[in-house]
Amino acid sequence: MERIVERTKESYYDTLYQSSQSWHQGQHSLLPWWEYFLGVSVLSAYRDFEKRVGLVTSTKGAKTAMVQDAINNIVGDFSIKHLQEQCPNVGIDLIRRILGQQRKAGRLECLGRGPNARWRKK
Repeated sequence: MERIVERTKESYYDTLYQSSQSWHQGQHSLLPWWEYFLGVSVLSAYRDFEKRVGLVTSTKGAKTAMVQDAINNIVGDFSIKHLQEQCPNVGIDLIRRILGQQRKAGRLECLGRGPNARWRKK
């Protein structure tokens, strides 16, 4: 949900502004926020879920695609543990291999060593 709000933050803040008008007089309307929540947040989350289910049910390369999709959707630095949480059915060896490939391709950089190392998209 945080990723969806981040992607649509301009709309999110406009909606909060609209729904909070006349709040001090007790005449504000929750309708703009409710429409945003259902129309943008829930629908986007459902579409993201559909994409992930499609990746899980497909065959060869599905796990690699799932990890790459998770990396693409991460905002800020991340760790291998974070990727394991996002892709629970993918082994750590495959995650490490994908991160190494992404680093060699110049798309990622590693910020440290060991189990707590952080990764950053370039």
